[in-house]
Amino acid sequence: MLIAVVGATTAGKSDLAVELALALDGEVINADSMQLYRGMDIGTAKLTQAERRGVPHHLLDVWDVTQAASVAEYQDLADTAITDIEARGKVPIVTGGSGLYIRAALGDLEFPGTDEAIRQRLEAELTQQGPGPLHARLQGADPAAAAAILPSNGRRIVRALEVIELSGRPFSATMPGYDGGRPAIQLGVETDRGELDRRIEARVDRMWAAGLEDEVRRLAAVGLRDGKTAGRALGYQQMLRHLDGELTLDQARDETVRATRRFARRQESWFRRDPRVRWLAAGEGLRDRALSEIASRTGA
Repeated sequence: MLIAVVGATTAGKSDLAVELALALDGEVINADSMQLYRGMDIGTAKLTQAERRGVPHHLLDVWDVTQAASVAEYQDLADTAITDIEARGKVPIVTGGSGLYIRAALGDLEFPGTDEAIRQRLEAELTQQGPGPLHARLQGADPAAAAAILPSNGRRIVRALEVIELSGRPFSATMPGYDGGRPAIQLGVETDRGELDRRIEARVDRMWAAGLEDEVRRLAAVGLRDGKTAGRALGYQQMLRHLDGELTLDQARDETVRATRRFARRQESWFRRDPRVRWLAAGEGLRDRALSEIASRTGA
C-alpha cells in the first residue's frame, strides 16, 4: 500500500501524514521541493523532530542551497525510499505540495535529455527579454504546454523549449497522464479559501517571529543567492531582497503573504485536475476520515 497526502500549503498535509504513519506503521517521504534543501527549515515550515513524533521522515535535507532542483534526481531518490520502506514491511506515505514531485514519486515520468548549448542560449534570452516572449514562442510551438506552464515561470518555459528543439516533439508529449505509475491511494486535504488565506498569513508571521531573517543571512553566506532554485523560494526570495535593501521588512512580509496565496491557488488547481485524488475537508476528525477512506480502498 502506497499513500499520498496532497493539497495546498498550510492545509495540514504534514500533520496528517504523521497521524497516518502512526496509525498504519508507516514512514513519511517528503515531496516538497524546498524541504529537500539543507538549512531551509523555518521558511519551508519543515516539521521539527518533536512534531515528527518519532516517525521516520525521508528526503529532507538532501541538497545544498547552491544545487538546482532536479525532478529526475528526486524521482530516483523517491523510488529508492519507497522500495526500501516496502521491503521492511512498512507503509510509505508521500506528502508535499509540489505537484510534479508527487507525480515523480508515484508515476512514471519521462525525462527527455538535455543540451547545454541550447539551454544556455535560451537562458540568455530569458535574462535579456524576460519570460513573456519565450512563453509566446512556446504558445506557437506547443499550445498544450503553454497552457500548463505559467507565463512567469521562466525556468519551465526554457525547459519546454529546450525539449522541443532537442527532440522535435511537443513538450506536452512528455507531461504525465493519470493512468500510469505506482498504484496509490491519494488523499487531498481541502480548506476553505478564506481559512487558507488566514492560515498563510499566520504562518508567514510565525516565520518572521521564528527568525527567518537570521536563517536567510546564514544561507546567503553559503551561496543561497547562487542557487537557481533555492534562492527563488517563497519567503527566501523576499527576505533576500530585504537584505539587499530593496524591500523593508514589512514589505518583504506582505509580498511573501501575497506570493504564497497565489502559489496556493496554483497548487489547488494542479491537484484538482487529478481525478484519482479523494478530497477530505480539513478540521476535526480528519485522521479518522482519512483512515476510513484508506480502509474502503483496501478492503481492510
